[in-house]
Amino acid sequence: MSIDFVFKIAAIGIIVAVLDQVLKNAGRNEMATMTTLAGLVIVLIMVVQQISSLFTTIKSVFGL
Repeated sequence: MSIDFVFKIAAIGIIVAVLDQVLKNAGRNEMATMTTLAGLVIVLIMVVQQISSLFTTIKSVFGL
């Protein structure tokens, strides 16, 4: 896992936070919630892919 991965997650968090505030101030609370959930799902998918890569590497190292 490189530092780029952490920066990508941070960038997604910042973008989602800004969109959330803009939508809440515009009176679109439902859209703000959906945007937050979409950002969470995107980050979770990224983390699951990294965990999958980790397990694949562990399997190849130990010959499982």
